[in-house]
Amino acid sequence: MGPMLARLLLLLALLLPLGHGTAVATNVSQQPNTRVELLAESRTPRAGGTVTLALSMTARPGWHTYWRNPGEAGIETRAEWRVPEGARVSGFRYPVPKTYLVGGIMNHVFEGEAVLLAELAVPAGATGPLPVAVKLDWLVCDDKVCVPESAELALPLSIGDGAPDPAIAARFAAARAALPRALPEAGSFERADGRFRLKAPVSPEAVRSAHFFPLRHDVLLLSAPQRLGALDGALVIETQASADPGPPAPEIEGVLRVERADGTVLGFDLKLAEGRVPPAQPLAPEPRPATGATFWSALGLALLGGLLLNLMPCVFPILSLKAMSLARAGTSETAARVEGLAYAGGVILSCMVLGAIAIALARAGEGAGWAFQLQDPRVILLLLLLVLAIGLNFAGLFEFSTASAGIGSGLAARPGAPGAFATGALAAFVATPCTGPFMAGALGAALVLPAAAGLAVFAGLGLGLALPFLLVGFVPTLRRALPRPGPWMQSFRRILAVPMLLTAVALAWVLGRQAGVNALAFGLLAALVVALGLWWAGLRQSRLRSAALPVAVALVAALAAPLALPRLATRGAAAAAVAPDGLAGVPFSPAALRDLTDRRAPTFLYFTADWCITCKVNERGALASPRVAERFRDAGITVMVGDWTRPDPEIARFLEARGRAGIPLYLFYGADGSERELPQILTVDMLTSLATPGSSKGA
Repeated sequence: MGPMLARLLLLLALLLPLGHGTAVATNVSQQPNTRVELLAESRTPRAGGTVTLALSMTARPGWHTYWRNPGEAGIETRAEWRVPEGARVSGFRYPVPKTYLVGGIMNHVFEGEAVLLAELAVPAGATGPLPVAVKLDWLVCDDKVCVPESAELALPLSIGDGAPDPAIAARFAAARAALPRALPEAGSFERADGRFRLKAPVSPEAVRSAHFFPLRHDVLLLSAPQRLGALDGALVIETQASADPGPPAPEIEGVLRVERADGTVLGFDLKLAEGRVPPAQPLAPEPRPATGATFWSALGLALLGGLLLNLMPCVFPILSLKAMSLARAGTSETAARVEGLAYAGGVILSCMVLGAIAIALARAGEGAGWAFQLQDPRVILLLLLLVLAIGLNFAGLFEFSTASAGIGSGLAARPGAPGAFATGALAAFVATPCTGPFMAGALGAALVLPAAAGLAVFAGLGLGLALPFLLVGFVPTLRRALPRPGPWMQSFRRILAVPMLLTAVALAWVLGRQAGVNALAFGLLAALVVALGLWWAGLRQSRLRSAALPVAVALVAALAAPLALPRLATRGAAAAAVAPDGLAGVPFSPAALRDLTDRRAPTFLYFTADWCITCKVNERGALASPRVAERFRDAGITVMVGDWTRPDPEIARFLEARGRAGIPLYLFYGADGSERELPQILTVDMLTSLATPGSSKGA
């Protein structure tokens, strides 16, 4: 659903009758999801003067209301004022909003209480009572549903001396403090080549994050990332311009939200005049110096982590068949070593390419880590079709001839360096859905070390992944210990098709969770086309005829499907990860975590993703134990879940701050203020021990 269609549907929903009446004649209304209150700074406004009105809107926890420009969905709060003749009420002044990205749709929202201010101009000759009433219509949403709500409020005022009401003076002071501040000068903006850059007269020093909220919908692609930079002592933001810009405007207005390193949030009313804004130096954390101990420790952990990746269900079958192919009769010592080196070269090169991209994204402030590409549904679909093709090949549906050799067992059975190199690259690519033991700290260090040292750590990961096959190629004793090829290998190969096809099923589930049911249906259709093409290829091969055409059909379908996916995916339908039954998890946010730790509330925080196999094993294993749920409940432990299935800048920054490049990550914050990091493979006893008094001490 496009942003404009989503906004139209929400507007229609807001116009529908609510089916129940709204009470009148009070200044407070409690609706199912929002409490609204109308206040006046003075109960006795002066004739001919002005009085500030405040509309307090407090959404219940987990829900939000909307800013003046609600974003790609949502609706601005609407007010119909009823005041005596000659009186006028201005438009609302809003506090600084925050972003709320769900399913790829950007919203500009308020969570908790938001106080909107307006000015009531009192007629010069007014005397006696001054009744003020308003009919309000607004939209309140959580991450699953939006509900239109309405209320009628009334506030009896009387003409008098205009003295402020001391009982609510603090509330008005807080409301004014939450408004964006005026800047002494205007900024500038430039729109060119589909990009939008602005330069704000705000110091970039100690800025952790910033976001520009334009008043107009047609200035920016609101859901696109906003990258920060510094230029001549000013803050620069670059993002994607709107694909459908409105009429040219010499000036653009909006609000700039800035969060500094100490957690302070500031808002600025920003006016931008059209002008030249050159590209700026990105704001990114400085890489930590590469000490010998840090580098060698990270490299060693990466080697161990890569070695364990060979046990992954989508890597082990490929490695097994490739290793046993070296045991075939007639393989010379030289040929075995060449294949071992070529396989290692493919693995290491793939890991270094992925590492280089992750390092570049981290330097640009995007936040990335191992398996970052799996946050893109197009990559998930491509990997799904690739694993499906390998599984069908293992099952014997078709074979790779010399003319159509490419992946899976066709490469595993193909002698020589090219087949070994391509198989190694394939093994590295399909291994990315997990961060195994030892990897998280190593790859986290790789992202903050200087680029050359970081790439060396990723190369170490590739070497660990390639090491078993490399040893088989260079150690004749290991090759002789492998079973000799024979008819039994056909049955063994079909058995190995099972984990590959199960991996394809898991990837289909991830696609549906990540991009919605429309994307899942489209992915299954693409999988059917690929499977039919390969089945056709198998039929032609059985008749000793060329399979080039059906293989080409399957290949075109596999490459074209991910490109068509963005137009078909239901962006808002993705489901967020939740804690296993019994744990009653709450979504992760830095503010919520700070609140819990400030109150010394025992908290178990973990990060997960639908594409992370280790995460899902823990969630269906130790975390799903009723004994764990009971002990956590008895000990009052709050469970907080961070879902990294899709890109999340807050999670990326949190992981980066802890020197992590991937998940899972399990943390326990004790009631005594201590913090403990748990291993990546959880056990029931390990988790229940957290509920034992004093268990976190010394962590």
